[in-house]
Amino acid sequence: MMLSRVAERIYWAARYLERVENTARLVSVYDNLLFDLPRSVNIGWFNLVIINSGTELFFERYKVQDERNVVKFTLADDTNPSSMLSSLTMLRENIRTARDVLPAEAWELVNELLLFAGNNIQQGINRNGRHAFLNGIIEGCQGINGLLLGTMSRDAAWHFMRLGCNLERADMTTRLLDAGAAVLQLSDDNDTANLSQIVWGNVLRSGSAYMAYRRTMRTAVNGTDVARFLLCDEQFPRSVSYCLDQVSSATARLPTAGKPHPSIKPKLPKYDLKDGCCLNADFRDYLNDQQLVLAETHNNISSNWFAHA
Repeated sequence: MMLSRVAERIYWAARYLERVENTARLVSVYDNLLFDLPRSVNIGWFNLVIINSGTELFFERYKVQDERNVVKFTLADDTNPSSMLSSLTMLRENIRTARDVLPAEAWELVNELLLFAGNNIQQGINRNGRHAFLNGIIEGCQGINGLLLGTMSRDAAWHFMRLGCNLERADMTTRLLDAGAAVLQLSDDNDTANLSQIVWGNVLRSGSAYMAYRRTMRTAVNGTDVARFLLCDEQFPRSVSYCLDQVSSATARLPTAGKPHPSIKPKLPKYDLKDGCCLNADFRDYLNDQQLVLAETHNNISSNWFAHA
């Protein structure tokens, strides 16, 4: 029998690990666009703050909404609880207090990743070394995930790990899509079709989804199909649909008070992704509604398994 506080630490360790990786992916969407978009197209870096719901906190710390401040706030600001470094610190803390049920090597890898991030964070803030730094963070997270996947017993600890990982991943996939839609929404470039292809191609690559998209959709990159793939594909492990199936499967394997618990399957709002449709403000509102449903799912998980006396 696992204590609820231990289960909660494992769950949050998985969430923070996924958040670190996906924050790096989110910044890399915009970083890659710097090289691919015409100079006439302005990238609205402040969208990253809006997408992560950090507007109020940002204005407490910064007056200028420029690239450097936004990237520093998103990656390195220790007063921002959602920054990459804050998430990495919380990942280390949750792993530290759950070491009895996790592979010992996980503790070592997390410490190495935190050391790497702390020593090289300036490269992430500066444009010159940002690409290599973000790749280093993503590869470090994938190394930890690979270790956990290959060494953890498929017991309750593993299912709490799956819960945290997939719920956070679903949430961050909606934010990756939101990042792409935000760039296009604010652009006044005349060659919209070409711009759209560049933006959605970068969204796919930042989610390591480009080849899977091409194999599955068998069509050129376009916004509607990218959104359909990242939201609805049942085989791709970063799609929202796949992640929620994993959440449902994990919850069905966890008992409550010694009794089997029915699976929790979040019911997402509907949105008609018509061919060639514009992924406009309504689409961004729809993504926000999905994030609210995912937050409610977290509340259900917390009340079922983490309620402390």
